[in-house]
Amino acid sequence: MAHTVEWRVHLYLFEDEGTTKARVELDTGATALTGRGVARCNPADTDVPEIGDELAAGRAMHDLAQQLLDAAERDIGGSDTSMSGPGTRQAAGWPM
Repeated sequence: MAHTVEWRVHLYLFEDEGTTKARVELDTGATALTGRGVARCNPADTDVPEIGDELAAGRAMHDLAQQLLDAAERDIGGSDTSMSGPGTRQAAGWPM
C-alpha cells in the first residue's frame, strides 16, 4: 500500500542581544504543531550568530520531534490495533 504525503515545515530564527529564538512550525494538513528553542551566548564567549542559530533551531526541532512522538503514542493508544486478555498479543503496532 503506497502512501505519499507532503508536510510543510517553516523555521523562523530571531536574534536579540545575544539570545537566539527559533520557532519551527509543522503543517500536516490535518494538524499543526509548533516547536520552540532558545540559545543564549555566554557573555565571556565570542558571539558567533551561526552557532546560536544552530543551537536554537536544533532545540526547536527537538521540541517538535517530541511533540510528534507524543502525538503518535496517543494515536496508538487510542487506536484499535491491540487486543487485551490472556493469551492475546498485539495484532499490529509501531515500535517506539
